[in-house]
Amino acid sequence: MTSEQIGYRGPTACAAAGITYRQLDYWARTGLVEPSVRPAYGSGTQRLYSFRDVVVLKIVKRFLDTGVSLQNIRTAVVHLRERGFRDLERMTLMSDGATVYECTSPDEVHALLQGGQGIFGIAVGVVWRDVENALSQLHGERVDTGETLVGQNPADELARRRNRAV
Repeated sequence: MTSEQIGYRGPTACAAAGITYRQLDYWARTGLVEPSVRPAYGSGTQRLYSFRDVVVLKIVKRFLDTGVSLQNIRTAVVHLRERGFRDLERMTLMSDGATVYECTSPDEVHALLQGGQGIFGIAVGVVWRDVENALSQLHGERVDTGETLVGQNPADELARRRNRAV
């Protein structure tokens, strides 16, 4: 099953990205990171996030933790949305705290470092693998059928039994 066929509910996306549900809800309502699989349609409906959405959530969290302004993060997220799914894993994002840059080569990283300002980077591939690892231990949902997919967590025997009974 491909990652495009699996969605993750809000609590699972929060656990994998390391954010609170309140942050997730706010970011969805303000359009910062909206669920690409299924948005909420009023009270009682569940948003469904794609794997890529969860990676972007974790990137936003890392930027916030290092003091990048929400305005600059919004600009970076728009840029991430415009990039292809495969490109995202190979991307390195750098920031001086004011601006976010995408670096596609070591020369670009070197040029930023030579500017003399403090710079931090996010290797998106590392975030990607962190999210893969976290989600492998949590529940996903088949986009087409809504079937709950149990992660690799051996302690969740009840969920496995529930799925076998269906």
